[in-house]
Amino acid sequence: MNIIEIGQKARSAARELAGASSDQKNALIYSLGDALHKATNQILEANGKDISAGNQNELSSALIDRLRLSTSRLADIALDLQKVAELPDPVGEIFDNTTLPNGLQVHKQRVPLGVLGVIYESRPNVTLDIAGLAIKTGNAIILRGGKETLNTNRTLVSIVRDCLGENNLPIDAVQSIDDPDRARVYELLQMYEYVDMLIPRGGEALHKFCRENSRIPVITGGIGICHLFVDESADQTASLEVIRNAKIQRPTVCNALDTVLVHHKIAASFLPQLVAQLANDGVALRADKSVTPYLNHIDPEFTSAMTPAGQADFDTEWLSLVLGVKIVKDLNEAISHISDHSTGHSDGILTNSESNAKQFVSEVDSAAVYVNASTRFTDGGQLGLGAEVAISTQRLHARGPMGLQELTTYKWVVNGKYHIRS
Repeated sequence: MNIIEIGQKARSAARELAGASSDQKNALIYSLGDALHKATNQILEANGKDISAGNQNELSSALIDRLRLSTSRLADIALDLQKVAELPDPVGEIFDNTTLPNGLQVHKQRVPLGVLGVIYESRPNVTLDIAGLAIKTGNAIILRGGKETLNTNRTLVSIVRDCLGENNLPIDAVQSIDDPDRARVYELLQMYEYVDMLIPRGGEALHKFCRENSRIPVITGGIGICHLFVDESADQTASLEVIRNAKIQRPTVCNALDTVLVHHKIAASFLPQLVAQLANDGVALRADKSVTPYLNHIDPEFTSAMTPAGQADFDTEWLSLVLGVKIVKDLNEAISHISDHSTGHSDGILTNSESNAKQFVSEVDSAAVYVNASTRFTDGGQLGLGAEVAISTQRLHARGPMGLQELTTYKWVVNGKYHIRS
């Protein structure tokens, strides 16, 4: 596999795709959704091979869940693609118009980033999410999925490329590196002449490898150690439902809840309810020593779900039905704990105090900060983006779910009347 040739084809395709109209790009995305419906059996057959291989290789249940496609998941992906097609096209948007004293008319205009390199593990839905978003924004993409998704990704990329050709758009706008040799990843990281931005989606080891070896700007994120703080003023019944949703609705994803912090003034009443509810849901609790004084309030039937928290437990992204619990004396201690242990992904407060909510939002520096809502909403589709290419926890260029606008940059356009500088 010639990685340089892939880069050259991507650069050429990006130039061609940048000139495509919104109607052309939208037609392609709609046709891709239709193609998924028609090819459902073909896709599931390929995915079944990957699932079988994953089980043989003893992949974790979390990875198997991320890898698995189904008829309903494919239908949801097709629906997300339709939502992307229906969103306004950011490319060509003009903003920050001004006329200078010398008569020059100046504005900024949104343009595609160019060529995106995306390295990801397990989730074949990423192949389609990124393809839709990249095409909509006029970007070419080079995909490098994990070896555990090889059959599924080959099938999906083939479908995308067929749709590009059928819609008279460059098929090399979407390419895939399907050689499982990790050396191909290193080669991709060096292709600064052809790739404008690199997006790794996977575990900490992948992010670290990309940061340390890439000659291309890297957007990192997607690793979530997520918190909810239950304030003394919170509606306890409603808070239980939010915590339950954030933990168990889909525990294997990066925006699932990892730690609950409880104000000490409500711990005696709230903690027994929390433990009973989550124990019934099969959640194993890792209790900080601050929980010990309240154990006599908890029904012995449910204490078996609790074990003392280990030294690293509050720095662990669980991706499973495990939850850390800690009692804090006030809002400031909760914010301090989040500052020390959060990865800057998604953190929230459950409160009926407007001033406490305001302080929390002001002082918690995460990509997504919640007031009285589940952390599970940190998702491009849920936040109105249609889909996302990644969730960034960085401060430069983009934060949180990266949708259409985050896949563009801008250029200055200066209009004069044969102006010269004096």
